[in-house]
Amino acid sequence: MSSLWHGFAEMHVVQDHPFVVTRGEGAYIWDQSGKRYLDGTAALWFAHLGFGRPEVAAAVARQMNEISAYHNFTDYVTQPTIDLADRLASHSPDPGSRVFFTSGGSDAVDSAAKLVRRYHTLTGNPERTVFIAREWAYHGMHTYGTSLAGIEANRTGYGELVPDVVLVPHDDVDAIEKAIDHAGPERIAGIYCEPVLGAGGVRSVPVEYLHSARDLVREAGGLFISDEVITGFGRIGDWFAAVRFDLDPDLILFAKGVTAGYLPLGGIIVSPRVASPFFDQAAVVWRHGYTYTGHATVCAAGLAVTEIYENEPIFARALELEKELEETLGALVGEGPAVGLRAGTGAMAALQLDPADTTLAPRVALATRQEGVIVRALAGNGIQISPPLILTPGEVDELASGLQRGLRAV
Repeated sequence: MSSLWHGFAEMHVVQDHPFVVTRGEGAYIWDQSGKRYLDGTAALWFAHLGFGRPEVAAAVARQMNEISAYHNFTDYVTQPTIDLADRLASHSPDPGSRVFFTSGGSDAVDSAAKLVRRYHTLTGNPERTVFIAREWAYHGMHTYGTSLAGIEANRTGYGELVPDVVLVPHDDVDAIEKAIDHAGPERIAGIYCEPVLGAGGVRSVPVEYLHSARDLVREAGGLFISDEVITGFGRIGDWFAAVRFDLDPDLILFAKGVTAGYLPLGGIIVSPRVASPFFDQAAVVWRHGYTYTGHATVCAAGLAVTEIYENEPIFARALELEKELEETLGALVGEGPAVGLRAGTGAMAALQLDPADTTLAPRVALATRQEGVIVRALAGNGIQISPPLILTPGEVDELASGLQRGLRAV
């Protein structure tokens, strides 16, 4: 029996039967018995480049031999941290943006909430404390992120952690307008918006919805926060959904794909307008940061991954996968308990299972793993497919075939 406490797990069951992953190469992983599996989820949405890229390992080793890390408080910094911030800003909708690093996506969500509220205080609007979030949304598991969660199970059992959070349907613009009116436009701090809802079932909305949500919140004086922890770095075929869909956000939250999972990193890309009070006013300090903010070795990994994105057709392949996954997985609708498919925006999809039986998704995921393909149960009784962006057409067929056998097994 292991002493480890797994995340999102029924430990009564898991503690005696962990699935131990021993190595990875390309789009495949191996378990401790030596069995190979096609990774249909890119681990937890992050292994955009698959596993075993030697140039990333070499960059990490070089940096650790120079200086592994140093803090970024006050005026201290390391060169990889500066370089990665500049590179990320250059690929954002506004290259004049500023970049604040965190240790992951959940950190980025909570940091953004504090940043937005501090911004409103600096600009003379301290009463702006209300955030709007959408049903089916996932914004990490820190305190603010839990309160912003649109997946009810992730909020249950904690009581009210953070007040002034309003949930609206994920695809209803009128509901946003009503929420603003009910709270009072003068109290709106901003809206957290995943351009494509990820863990909540891979649910996309028309681009017009995203633009309307942004405009409504902006007209009320709030900020548009694009949560791209999942959609960033090629997952939907561009650096950010904000670029592909011309979202013009005030903040972009990122993690996962920034290092392709080789080391943990997250952060916030802050538009010039929002950064201005912090950079242009004297005696202003945002008293916020983490021990590992801008960790040198992690940023070195991020630079190596960014160079791969810049020099290889990774994002172009993601756009091809957008079509291939929709076509190939669409053929599985009607197999066993599969009743629908949500796909067509990036290299991500959800196969919808019969909602009458909420035990289906974990059973299908397990059965599919036994067939040599990794998929994952999602909120709403769906099956997540979000493979590495390097997946070949043959591997797409292998993924679909394994999933088909898993569906038939249950």
